[in-house]
Amino acid sequence: MRGRDAPPVPSLLQHRLVRYASHMISYEDALATLLAETQPLDTERVAIADALGRVLASDIASTMRLPAFDNAAMDGYALRAGTAALSKGSIHTVRGMQAAGDVTLEQTGADSCEIATGARMPDGFDTVVPVERIEREGDTIRLLDDTVRGQHVRKAGDDIAHDEPALPAGRKIDAAALMLLAALGIDEATVRRQPRVAIICTGKELHAGAGILTPGSIHNSNGPFLRAALTSCGAHVVQCDTVGDDVIPFGASLARALDRHVDLVVTTGAVSAGRYDFLPAAMAALGARTLFHKVAIRPGKPLLAARLANGPLLMALPGNPMAVAVGMRFFVAPLIRTMLGLSSERPLRVLSDETPDLREGLRHFVLANLFSDDGARLRARPVGRQTAYRMLPFTQAQVWLSLSSADGNMADAYPLDAGHSP
Repeated sequence: MRGRDAPPVPSLLQHRLVRYASHMISYEDALATLLAETQPLDTERVAIADALGRVLASDIASTMRLPAFDNAAMDGYALRAGTAALSKGSIHTVRGMQAAGDVTLEQTGADSCEIATGARMPDGFDTVVPVERIEREGDTIRLLDDTVRGQHVRKAGDDIAHDEPALPAGRKIDAAALMLLAALGIDEATVRRQPRVAIICTGKELHAGAGILTPGSIHNSNGPFLRAALTSCGAHVVQCDTVGDDVIPFGASLARALDRHVDLVVTTGAVSAGRYDFLPAAMAALGARTLFHKVAIRPGKPLLAARLANGPLLMALPGNPMAVAVGMRFFVAPLIRTMLGLSSERPLRVLSDETPDLREGLRHFVLANLFSDDGARLRARPVGRQTAYRMLPFTQAQVWLSLSSADGNMADAYPLDAGHSP
């Protein structure tokens, strides 16, 4: 939010632009600085039906036993084995049928009853013989095998006991988690609030949406990419604007974002050192506290991070598509994880099949595919001809590699989509 007495953002930018200088820092220092500026967001209760992709803010304990009662693991015949094994060839009288959902607890007058998969075991019955392993004649069955007490019976609480930990805080609710919560009859959960994010793409050459391009213009691919990537990470995108290389429309867009109480603003373009790169000076004019500007990475070196006065964080990414992808994956995504209370990612350590041209002192982010060599070791092979403007290799890769000249041929491998990272 803007401070109560702060002047309108566009006006402030128009009249207070200043020169700005900064120094390049390492990726590790930049990320640590960024993460130190945020913390997990507050919590809210949501219906389980609406909880897919949300992150649990507190532990969930089992509210009941699963299974809730002893039941048959397959179609067959329930028997009273007691303490003794039932011998092959033994004869048993059949009375009644127990189907899944039946509430009958007692079957009298017989030592066997027909039973269906999932049906509750009647009182006193402790063993199930599959229908394929008996011979039946009238109301009697003969066992074709020796039968052990308790076979083919699912015991109550065998999956999870009552009050046993079910799902931990920090767990992302996926389809498997929803299955367990539904089975436990839990209809609400306490989750982290989704980060509210605004996207502002700058550049007079950008054309938002489809349609015919004018000479010199290009379709804006960064906006749709960021919206999709942020949503996948668990953020709620409340605004996605495309503005020209002008502080006035940029300021108006930023003002709308602040009025919407966003937690993060992500911008693209206008962040380097060219004539139209107004954003560093604009941040200074707004009284923002710059955390860093220019990081020792490739691609994406001009990246800037700032804390707006009395407001949210701002991540300003360079405009080239792969610089945006790297900034999103290795700066914005970790920020979102922290806001959601998720732990740090755990990359795979892999051997790079090829060593790209690595500049000393820079951390490089390289698109690659994984494969196993003859020794079943996991290796990575970079996708060919990567530059900051080429998007096709992005569609042909499985992972990002993070590596430097000091790493030799070892690299950390991260899924392309941060939303799929453990």
